[in-house]
Amino acid sequence: MQDYYRPVYHFTPRQGWMNDPNGLIQFRGTYHAFYQHNPYAPKWGPMHWGHAASRDLVHWEHLPIALYPDQDYETGCFSGSAVDNKGELTLVYTAHHDGRSPRETQCLALSRDGIYFNKYEKNPVIGGAPAGYSEEFRDPKVFHHGETWYSVVGCARENRGGVLLYRSKNLRQWDLAGRFCESSGDQGIMWECPNFFEIDGAWVLLVSPIDMEKARTIFITGEVDFEKPVFTQKRWRKADYGYDFYAPQVFTDDRGRRILFSWMDLWKGDFSTLTDGWAGALTFPRELFLENGVVCQRPVEELALLRKKELFSGPLSLLPGKRNNLSGIEGDCLEIAFTIPKNEAFLTMYLRASGDRKEKTVLSWDPSSRMFSLDKGHSGIGRPEKINIPLKEDGENDIDLRILIDRSSLELFLYGGKYTVTNWIFPQPSSFFYDIFAEGREISIPDMRIFELGLG
Repeated sequence: MQDYYRPVYHFTPRQGWMNDPNGLIQFRGTYHAFYQHNPYAPKWGPMHWGHAASRDLVHWEHLPIALYPDQDYETGCFSGSAVDNKGELTLVYTAHHDGRSPRETQCLALSRDGIYFNKYEKNPVIGGAPAGYSEEFRDPKVFHHGETWYSVVGCARENRGGVLLYRSKNLRQWDLAGRFCESSGDQGIMWECPNFFEIDGAWVLLVSPIDMEKARTIFITGEVDFEKPVFTQKRWRKADYGYDFYAPQVFTDDRGRRILFSWMDLWKGDFSTLTDGWAGALTFPRELFLENGVVCQRPVEELALLRKKELFSGPLSLLPGKRNNLSGIEGDCLEIAFTIPKNEAFLTMYLRASGDRKEKTVLSWDPSSRMFSLDKGHSGIGRPEKINIPLKEDGENDIDLRILIDRSSLELFLYGGKYTVTNWIFPQPSSFFYDIFAEGREISIPDMRIFELGLG
């Protein structure tokens, strides 16, 4: 089935390659998503900025490419951010130039209508990394605090990732404020795509470290002093436990929500999307919130616009050994939500299973070790990965689980969004069955709800 693996309700490019979300903003009431884009082939290549807009975060309209690498200081327009500067939509991005030093500089592009952009005639506005830093110097994320514009920029020094902080009064002239935050020694050799924001009174730095053994993207919470300037790390944790979540960006909408999109990456593997001429997607937008000092994520409430039909609602008793507890539930675009009561038996769930159950993605919960697992060993085309999430520190509590399935994408929100898992899966189109069953003794699920999802 041609182009089957293109998600229905996750944003994808019409053709070509997509990676990092850029320039996320709500401008004059409309949501804008820019993204790293090679329009010529479904592989990483000369970076442009693709562009799409939405009124509701669900239905997206493709717009003309916003940035081309068409200046003598750039062979690629790398990642960056967007701000509304008194009605002028301003893109702040990294101009990358192969074969030139400094290789990465920071530049502006300006628009009054939010669609067509002109490069600032005095680019670059930041002409390279300061002395002592490598030329890995990119991905400016601009924000306004007090009377000042600030930008955090990813950098590297002596094989340690970090973030530099810049200040400006007008977005045109920038001064280096100082070294803002740096790896503790085991957080990667370079920090990409930094975001810095306040949420519920806490300051958070979100970065994607290169070559960090324990994580691909991390939330760092801590204390900030804008005068020194320094952000002091207090704790860090994974932003997502999946293999296909990288380079997220956060923005604030007119309602004050902190909303995150991430790239569902396709760096490795021979996937069917490539033969269909496209690669990459954005996660479904997530609202960030703080729970007991921990940054959590949940799908934005606009998800309800996708609910076409309720397939199941109510309690569900799982008897040991009875595997077909979801008989009659079929589909490849679903929302599934339920609670696993505390101190219950071992639970297993099959997602996107074939009729003979040889192909399946397996979720499991082991209450004895308090381990939640996602096993892609028999999910279809792709890497046979298994992800384990220990929940021991959360005590003997109920576990709420929310699952978004969109043909080839799988997003899990576990324990109130404290843990998320983002992964591609590539089962056969005919693998649209679901099972849930208990082992050892009966489990009584109080609140199972399943919706068929789709664009109206």
